[in-house]
Amino acid sequence: MDVKYNKNEDHNKLLRSDLRNRYARVKKGGGKARLEKLHAEGKWSARERIDYLLDTPVDALEIGAFAGEDMYGEHGGCPSGGVVVKIGRIQGRLCVVVANDATVKAGAWFPITGKKNLRAQEIAMENRLPIIYLVDSAGVYLPMQDEIFPDKEHFGRIFRNNAVMSSLGIPQIAAVMGSCVAGGAYLPIMSDEALIVDKTGSIFLAGSYLVKAAIGETIDNETLGGATTHSEISGVTDYKAANDQDALDRIRKVIGKMGQRETAGFDRAKPGKPGKNPDEIFGLLPASRTEPYDMLEIIDRLVDNSEFDQYKEGFGKSLLCGYARIDGWAVGIVANQRKVTKTAKGEMRIGGVIYSDSADKATRFIANCNQKRIPLVFLQDVTGFMVGSHSEHGGIIKDGAKMVNAVSNSVVPKFTVIIGNSYGAGNYAMCGKAYDPRLIVAWPSAELAVMSGDSAAKVLLQIETAARKKKGESLSAAQEGELYREIKKRYDAQISPYYAAARLWTDAIIDPLETRHWISTGIEAANQAPIEKAFNMGVLQV
Repeated sequence: MDVKYNKNEDHNKLLRSDLRNRYARVKKGGGKARLEKLHAEGKWSARERIDYLLDTPVDALEIGAFAGEDMYGEHGGCPSGGVVVKIGRIQGRLCVVVANDATVKAGAWFPITGKKNLRAQEIAMENRLPIIYLVDSAGVYLPMQDEIFPDKEHFGRIFRNNAVMSSLGIPQIAAVMGSCVAGGAYLPIMSDEALIVDKTGSIFLAGSYLVKAAIGETIDNETLGGATTHSEISGVTDYKAANDQDALDRIRKVIGKMGQRETAGFDRAKPGKPGKNPDEIFGLLPASRTEPYDMLEIIDRLVDNSEFDQYKEGFGKSLLCGYARIDGWAVGIVANQRKVTKTAKGEMRIGGVIYSDSADKATRFIANCNQKRIPLVFLQDVTGFMVGSHSEHGGIIKDGAKMVNAVSNSVVPKFTVIIGNSYGAGNYAMCGKAYDPRLIVAWPSAELAVMSGDSAAKVLLQIETAARKKKGESLSAAQEGELYREIKKRYDAQISPYYAAARLWTDAIIDPLETRHWISTGIEAANQAPIEKAFNMGVLQV
């Protein structure tokens, strides 16, 4: 191995180490003191509850672990958005589990909490997966109620989704394991089955203090809406559990008796490991986001037996398209080729840029995968579409639109892995979040933005310089340099994968070596939802 390989390896493994350290901090939730208080009340933490419920917690996929990171400092922070969401097996069946973290502001709902809950429901709906709610929440975080209460994608959408999922036959089970107040009280009761834990669980539209203030009635919370009240008097809940463990055991029993449903029928052969060592990814992936590399070398370390059957190999070389298997599942891969390539006419092609012929190739390949019912995997390291007169005259906008159309109307499940750059319209064409990938994850090396920090800083500097000139002001070379660095620093903070993950633009930041597991589990989940409509791209500017 050469020096550059070793430098790349050191850089990327440091990024992985940083990821692990950040995740370890996030898992602590509201901190040791709050966890101890929870245990003193006889309750388990959100993560303890989920780990007990799942067959093999280590294999579960955690969605939105970094949600809310650095977003609510003035409110004391909101680790993981105050809710833990995982996809894992219960009695052998893949399920989505949503657990309020009562160590974070008593499980109160911040704006990002609502968004994360909606994402969990979206995953359950798209893949027809049972969803379990482990409720322990003080309700809406009142200082930010205007950002969580009334809009379409706010708190109320949760209950609308409860109703829709019920009509679709998607099982929903809720266990009230702590507070469940106000509007939040509807979530467990709109689920198919509801449990409540004795002494610690409670459900009411208004607590005892508010009841006293509103109608003058004096009553304690347990009598008002405790487990005995709702299991023996109101009939609101279906089961009364003695404690957290009893409630979770009951959920496992219910899940274990569910019948099997029709699948989508995606092809799976005997899984095989990559023929080339996946650990070499760390040395092959450049430390610099501008340096070219051969994406084929990355693909060889992600797919079974390192077998990748290219589609139109000699045409549109800035995009790699082809068939492979990941953990036995048949997949169609669309990946940005980051090395410089040459056309048959001798034209040089910049790595990571989508050209007209590449977009045309990808459009055809995506259509073929839909025809064959093969799930799609997008490997992003894209700087955007090619610009300039040659490309414009050649119809790059038209060809790019066709690719975006194909991605938008694809009916097979799509999975997106952001390896490096994810800039501009390239993010869209390569199935960014707006294009409904079943799962979208990023490596620690990822960057998401309209353009790179360097390009953005140069553009913004030009705008600032022009504005000052209009005022009769001028900047010295030193002042321009300082302003450029200031702008770039601010912009670079926003292209970090953690900035994106905090806002749920991605579902997770993952160790590159976990990529195969995420895609395999994602396809297994997607296989639970039969495809009900045909692929149709509508009107195209041919």
